[in-house]
Amino acid sequence: MNKKKLFALGILFFLIFVFISYLVHRDLFTQFDFDNTVKLQNHLSRRLDTPFSVLSLLGSAELVTIFLLILVVIRRKLKMVFVFVPYAMGFFFELFGKIFVTHPGPPYLFFRYNIPFDFPSSYVQPGSSYPSGHSTRTAFVSVLLVFIIWKSKRLSSPQKTLLSSLVILFDITMLLSRVYLGEHWTSDVIGGGLLGYSLGFLSLVFL
Repeated sequence: MNKKKLFALGILFFLIFVFISYLVHRDLFTQFDFDNTVKLQNHLSRRLDTPFSVLSLLGSAELVTIFLLILVVIRRKLKMVFVFVPYAMGFFFELFGKIFVTHPGPPYLFFRYNIPFDFPSSYVQPGSSYPSGHSTRTAFVSVLLVFIIWKSKRLSSPQKTLLSSLVILFDITMLLSRVYLGEHWTSDVIGGGLLGYSLGFLSLVFL
């Protein structure tokens, strides 16, 4: 896929993100969000509390940033440094959304995070839960990983397919965990994912 198509795809995802953000701000997802959280927590075992809480830690801003730095060093390509531009933009749009999009997070009765440790970034609470930063970061890094996997000359096609599938499976599990743990509504996760994929595709233009 050439740069123009990647850029267009990134812009398309970003426009959908903006549209969803408007709908969230207008409270059009309120019932949808509540129903999804109740159904998800009712149908999944409480034994998932700890595994999903671990995922919550893995998706923190601190660990994802460190992972991205390691990825840049391993690739040993100077242009990889430019991926930090859209990555940093993700934090800006996340903070902007949480300040200006009126969307309070789930009440404490839904909260299931059970690890007695949090990274400093988790204490930044502007007052709204939209969009999900974990979803944004996960989607962003996943786009980069799938790109690197398919550009690799050392991997066979079946290996590339397997690794890409594992990345996608991790994505789905991470996004699911945000709602299950009661840390975000479904609309927060959708918005965060769209933003992450948008910035991820835009970052590929540099690569």
